[in-house]
Amino acid sequence: MTSSSLRARVGELERRYLNGTFAELCRIESASGCERRCAERVIAELRALGVSAHEDEAGALVGSDCGNLLARIPAEMTSGFGGGKSGSCLLLCAHLDTPPLERQVEPVLIDGSWANANDGPLGARSKAAVAVLLALARHVRRAGAPVPVELLFTVDGERSLGGARALDLAALRSSTGYAFDHAAPIGGVVVSAPSRFRVEACFHGASAAGVRGPQPGGSAIVAAARAIAAMPIGAVHEERTVLIDTISGNAGRGERGERCSLVAEVSALADACAEALVGELVERVHEAANLPECACDVDVTAERSFAGYRLPATRPAVQAAEAALHACGFEPERIASGAGSDANALMARGLQIVNLANGIERGDDGGERVRAATLEAMLEVALALLDAVEAPSAEPAR
Repeated sequence: MTSSSLRARVGELERRYLNGTFAELCRIESASGCERRCAERVIAELRALGVSAHEDEAGALVGSDCGNLLARIPAEMTSGFGGGKSGSCLLLCAHLDTPPLERQVEPVLIDGSWANANDGPLGARSKAAVAVLLALARHVRRAGAPVPVELLFTVDGERSLGGARALDLAALRSSTGYAFDHAAPIGGVVVSAPSRFRVEACFHGASAAGVRGPQPGGSAIVAAARAIAAMPIGAVHEERTVLIDTISGNAGRGERGERCSLVAEVSALADACAEALVGELVERVHEAANLPECACDVDVTAERSFAGYRLPATRPAVQAAEAALHACGFEPERIASGAGSDANALMARGLQIVNLANGIERGDDGGERVRAATLEAMLEVALALLDAVEAPSAEPAR
């Protein structure tokens, strides 16, 4: 069966299900570490389709109230395709969490686009992908698929890709898969994404208890400020970025001394460039702590959040993605991402995962929108992927 005939079987009821599920998921708060309610909704939807979801132990490892969910729709559960192609299995993944949202999300359709009626972010990037995967499961259970399907819903994706990094790969039967986790017009195929490091520095100054008037040295807060001022903040280069994530501290008015901590994130497409930037930040931190007007102790840690990657256009997974997009009427465009996704974590562990643009639109006010037609197009592309990877030229490869 061709991709076009697959798409022709996505009817009005399925489109309503997709949009309704998306709106309902957006109403469920699921900031990183608090994904349980969203996970339970996903489990219930799959159970209604006769598909069971296994929850792993990743939650305890990454500090979440829920683990990753893995659901499998084997060949014997599909119909109309003679049981599916032997030996092929496709992984589709999405993460359950969103960044912390300032306001409760109330999805509303405005001129065909979903937006938050309460202003602010919609949390659409992850929830759109989750809704598409659930709609795909519903379609496959009814109409069948050319290959068995694995659906992976991860936790802690926004913070550090923790769920994907903690996933037990022995549970998977797929070696090739796709994520829908890049906010750009549909058609984008992410072929490169950066490495990211987290640098944390904690300055320890003198106590200010009982001190009157200015005192020389010992200021943790001044040291942190001087360190940040000396760092190359922002887009250091078109492929290298340094951002300050958080700053916190106290004035040292109790028995304990003054403290000030900063967390910086370093991203670069080339691993060596990221490591060089990390080294520069660590050097700036120590220099600031040693300034006469600061003269304080400092503890510094640097750890890799995830590794970057580059995908050759000749990879079967890339070619299958482009074939699926062509079949759905989209012109594929190979793009570089400035952020990480579950693809980073899974690629680093030997899987072939391609991250695809999901059509999320961002306004000047930071809000998100996604057109109802775009959600439906994402489902069409996902269904076309099943057909594309079934072709002999698109066999999965590690």
